[in-house]
Parts: sequence; structure tokens; C-alpha cells
Amino acid sequence: MKTITAKSSHGSSFSFSRRYFNWKKKAEDEDDDNEEEVLTFSSSSHFCDEAEELRVSAPGQVSLVPPPRKKLAIVSVSRLRSALSVFGKNRSVYRSGLGTKVVGTLFGYRRGHVHFAFQEESKLSPAFLVQLATPTSALVKEMASGLVRIALECEKKVGKKGVKLLDEPVWRTYCNGKKCGFATRRECGPEEWRVLKSVEPISMGAGVLPGDCNGNGDGSEGELMYMRARFERVVGSKDSEAFYMMNPDGSGGPELSVYLIRV
Repeated sequence: MKTITAKSSHGSSFSFSRRYFNWKKKAEDEDDDNEEEVLTFSSSSHFCDEAEELRVSAPGQVSLVPPPRKKLAIVSVSRLRSALSVFGKNRSVYRSGLGTKVVGTLFGYRRGHVHFAFQEESKLSPAFLVQLATPTSALVKEMASGLVRIALECEKKVGKKGVKLLDEPVWRTYCNGKKCGFATRRECGPEEWRVLKSVEPISMGAGVLPGDCNGNGDGSEGELMYMRARFERVVGSKDSEAFYMMNPDGSGGPELSVYLIRV
């Protein structure tokens, strides 16, 4: 029996149903008559009635009820989570180890040179550690006079790509516009790590540590001076970053700022 071969006012409703339901083509091909009997409805029926009528099948035949959309949604969500987890793993490989808020520690023996370390957290190994050519005593006097701006500048090497800014080995140093020699990037050795562990409980402040905190016991370079604070990290581009010391009360500008520039 061909009951819906002619065009009817339900053409749009039928196309709408086929659009949002996954019809089993095999069942359609096997028995067109049963399919046509299932799809018979009156012109006054609503879409809800159509949905109920589409669930009726002839005796002994496979029902044309589509698979639940909830199952498809669960599969899609699981695939999305898998993709996001892979993206997260790949992203962690390219992270510099620093976020927008970091711990900055400036330390050095009174008759030695200044070290500067930035850590994601106080318990973690520093992601950036450099030794400045500036004597500690000279930098202390500079900081006592007011604001201090330290600029570290390195050259962009032609043909050497993929080097992160924080991994550059050598920097030209400027303190408040005056050239102060070169700074070299260092790995955190036992002596530097011992100093950082000594000031780990300190969130912000300055002071001195005994001269023999390195374990040698001689103290030939005098007392070890340190300053520790939270810094805000601002990334301008892959070739420029800035670290601004955060005041605890939130007032006034930063007393110390460090700029990393690759030109």
C-alpha cells in the first residue's frame, strides 16, 4: 500500500524528523511497505504525536526507534576530554615553569656578587637563576637610594631558534640605565639551593644570614644578604618579559623591577 507517495503538508515535518533522527537504512530497504505504514499520520497531528507514532512498528519487524542521543553525547564528551588531556600534556612541555605570580629572591655575600632567582613556588627549584656582575654591596646602596630597575639584555642568534627567553645563557646588565657588566645563567647547585631553603619560610622581607651558611665555615666573603618578595610576571612576547615586585599593601609602584629583553 502506498499511502504517502503523494506530496502532503507534512513534507517539512518529515524532513525535520529525518534530520534529527538516525534512521536505520537497512530496515527501510527491507520493507518499504512497513515503513510507509509507520509514517502514516493525519494533517492535524502535532510533532509530539509524530514522535510517538514513529516508535510504532509492524509485528515481527525491527523497530525504527533511533539510538538514544544521550549515549552519543557521552561518547562525544569522552572524546573531547581525551583531546583536552592530550593538549594539556603537550602544553606542559612548552611551559617555562613560571606563572603570573612568582617568588623572587635576591641574595649574595657582602663581598661577592648578586644572584637573582625566580621560582614558581618557594619549595620548587628556580626556573630562572642568574649571577650578576654587580657587587652585592653596590646593589644594596642603589636600592637604599630609591627605585631600582634592572635590565637584562641578550642578542637573538641567527639560525638558533626554539631557545626560550629564560634559557638564554649570557645577558648584558643595566642597573637604572648604567651598564653593569654581564650576567650569566646558572643551574641551581647545592650552595644556591641551601640558601633558598634557608629563606623558604620567608614570604617577603630582607636580612642577612651567617657567612658560613654554605657549609664551608670560613665566611671569607662576609655575611650573606638577601631580599625576598612576590613578583608579578608580565610576558610581552617570546622576546620580552618583566617582573615587578608586589607591595604587600598594594600601594605605590614597585621598588624593584627586572626586565628581560632579547634583541
